[in-house]
Amino acid sequence: MEKGASTQAKSSPIVVGLDIGTTKICVTVGRRSSHGKIEILGIGKAESAGVTRGVVSNIQKTVQGISQAVDDASSQSNVDVKIVNVGIAGQHIKSLQHRGILTRKDLQNEIQRKDIEKLIEDMYKLVMPPGEEIIHVLPQEFTVDNEPGIKDPIGMAGVRLEANFHIISGHVSAVKNILKCVSNAGLETQELILEPLASSESVLSDEEKEAGVVLVDIGGGTTDLAIFHEGIIRHTAVIPFGGNSVTEDIREGCSVMRNQAELLKTRFGSALADENKENEIICVPGLRGREPKEISVKNLAYVIQARMEEIIEHVYYEIKASGYEKKLIAGIVITGGGSQLKHLPQLVEYVTGLDCRVGYPNEHLAKNETLPKNIYEDLRSPMFATGIGLLIKGIQKAEEVEEMLKQPGVYMEKQKPVEKSKKSFGLFDKLLQSGAKFIKDDIKDEDYIR
Repeated sequence: MEKGASTQAKSSPIVVGLDIGTTKICVTVGRRSSHGKIEILGIGKAESAGVTRGVVSNIQKTVQGISQAVDDASSQSNVDVKIVNVGIAGQHIKSLQHRGILTRKDLQNEIQRKDIEKLIEDMYKLVMPPGEEIIHVLPQEFTVDNEPGIKDPIGMAGVRLEANFHIISGHVSAVKNILKCVSNAGLETQELILEPLASSESVLSDEEKEAGVVLVDIGGGTTDLAIFHEGIIRHTAVIPFGGNSVTEDIREGCSVMRNQAELLKTRFGSALADENKENEIICVPGLRGREPKEISVKNLAYVIQARMEEIIEHVYYEIKASGYEKKLIAGIVITGGGSQLKHLPQLVEYVTGLDCRVGYPNEHLAKNETLPKNIYEDLRSPMFATGIGLLIKGIQKAEEVEEMLKQPGVYMEKQKPVEKSKKSFGLFDKLLQSGAKFIKDDIKDEDYIR
């Protein structure tokens, strides 16, 4: 039994997630354990000095942070990190709905994976506004011969295949800057993943996604939002406020240094002023022999509450704009570093009227005895939801590719590198660029009628 389990663990691909956040750069190295959980092999963390509100603003500083985090993760996991799954966020992220139609000519065979991939590839050819490019094309419900509401049409018979797609786009310059930082750090990008999608993998259960849930990831520079209903992603948004906005408010409102403001927020901060006593006072040391400053905990909470209410109002506006406000049985799940603020779930419930809980990424994690105990405890924090989510997404992609290679009729033929019309960073593309071509069931463009 144990021997078989160890063989399965060895065969599972080792994957790396790279979360380039506004406050920290986090690298996670891991694989799927024999029990299906995620086994973290190593983690690296560095300060993020070159990122503002989720967008790279200084390439050199960002590259230094990536290199430092990668070195830490490599030495801890004994893995030579070369290919990473990178998260992307920022105010420039937009989402839209689109419908695709495919008329099949090959009526003898049932609908196959290649038909869906053809539909997805067509979506990547959509004309976007100048300066924008498509990052994700996510199929939602399918319609086969006017029969709507089908989640997985593979294996069905049908001529006309239609699908609703959730398309996520971002600025070309922001995408290029992230890819440039990764390549300058001596790494390759396997996949570019929207951060709220990654976070949802690590903190949401399938039941919550089915019932209807809003994931709110409160980071340092941005608050990312993803709405799920009936197991399908329905809406995504990035709000350009986060934990750093709260710190700035404390710095100005209480007239203290930025590092002192951060400490006040994390140690004594609360999102509900009425939950704090009038007579609780914090003493902040003065500068160079000046008199110490006394700050009321209740006044500090008033400053924090004002900004958090604004962020939650933005979230609530996005929920109403999505049209799913009345269909969210599971309510709201908050995660990210900002979700650790005291009394925040109560404030969210008060403003939105929806149930709220804090999402921890620990339910997907397997216990790794080789990791120091303090690091394993850190990983259970909502702060690492995106990093672990990127790892889960990367593992899923790697396993999909492995499955495709195992299928009969798939073989590899050496040829010149192929130019692709679709912008993608997947494993298939890496293999194609290295001179390998996938051929499956003699797929030809003539099989389709336009």
